[in-house]
Amino acid sequence: MDTDLPELDRDRIFVALTRPQTFAGVSYGVVVANAVVTTELFLMFKVFSVIFAALILHVAAWAACLREPRFFEIWQTRMSKCPRIPNWRFWNCNSYRP
Repeated sequence: MDTDLPELDRDRIFVALTRPQTFAGVSYGVVVANAVVTTELFLMFKVFSVIFAALILHVAAWAACLREPRFFEIWQTRMSKCPRIPNWRFWNCNSYRP
């Protein structure tokens, strides 16, 4: 078997134009969600140490977006289009046959 495959030629401009807009390594939707969660935490607890919670959430989102910048958008689409069905616990997958 021949394993000498040629390297994939990537153009930097094409890669840059097809990536989503990000802020500090995560997509803008995640930044907005992080801001909303942090604001709600601040309004509930009234302490400024919720900034650490925002940093922890951002680092976790950054780690998830390292390999795939659209990780959360893909996850959201999967959860909305392929919800778990009632017999998921039995088969550990979405099986549409009894």
